[in-house]
Amino acid sequence: MTSQTELIAPLESGWQRALAGESAHFQNVRDELTRRRDAGEQVLPAPELVLRGFRQPFEAVKVLILGQDPYPTPGHAIGMSFAVDPEVRPLPRSLSNIFTELESDLGIPRSPHGDLSDWTTQGVLLLNRVLTVTAGAPASHRGIGWEQITEAALSALVDRGTPLVSILWGADARKLAPLLDRGEHTAVLTSPHPSPLSARRGFFGSRPFSQANEALSRLGGEPVDWRLNPAEQAEQAGQAGHAGP
Repeated sequence: MTSQTELIAPLESGWQRALAGESAHFQNVRDELTRRRDAGEQVLPAPELVLRGFRQPFEAVKVLILGQDPYPTPGHAIGMSFAVDPEVRPLPRSLSNIFTELESDLGIPRSPHGDLSDWTTQGVLLLNRVLTVTAGAPASHRGIGWEQITEAALSALVDRGTPLVSILWGADARKLAPLLDRGEHTAVLTSPHPSPLSARRGFFGSRPFSQANEALSRLGGEPVDWRLNPAEQAEQAGQAGHAGP
C-alpha cells in the first residue's frame, strides 16, 4: 500500500458516507502532500495515522475535543489531537496541563503517558482542524485543504441528531462554535487553550471533563470514564483503600 493510498483509505463506513462529497478536497490535499514530500519535507504524522480519527465509528462519537495542528516534533503526532505516542517523554506542556486540569476536575491521577486511546474507545473524537504538518514547522499545512474536510466532518456529526458535546480550547477552536452548536442535541464548552501561554488565563479551573459528562447526561448520552488505563487505576485505588496506616 502506498502512502497516498493510506492517506485516504480505509475509512470507517459511517465516515465514508459522511465525507463522500469531499473527494476533490482529499485529492487536492494528497497532491500537495506528495509535492511537499518530493521536495524533501518530512510530513507528520505517518501516513497511516493521518486519518486515524475517521477510523473510529462515526455513529459512536459523543464528545469532540478539537485541536488545531499535529505536533511538529517527529515521533509525537499520532493522529489524535493533543495525544502523543506512549513512549514520548517528557509530555508536551499542553498535554501536561490537560492532565493537571483532569486531576483537579475529577481527582484522576496524572497518566505517565500521553496516549489517549482509552478516551477514543468511548466515543471521544480527538480531531485537529489540520491533519498534517511539516516537521519543525508549526501551522505549515494550514490552508492546503484540510479545513474544508474537517469542517465537513464536524457538520456531519451535528447533522446525525444524536448527543454531541464539543470541547473547544482557544480562539481558533471557538470560531467553530456556530457550526457545532446547532440543535437541542448539542452542547459546546469553551475555554482558553491549555498551552503554557494561556492555561492560567482560564483553562485551569474550567472543569471541561465533568462539564462534558454533565452535558451528556442532559442530552441523554452516557458519560465518559476519563481515566486512562482505568482497570489499572481502579486496582491502584483499591490497594490504597485497603492499605493500613
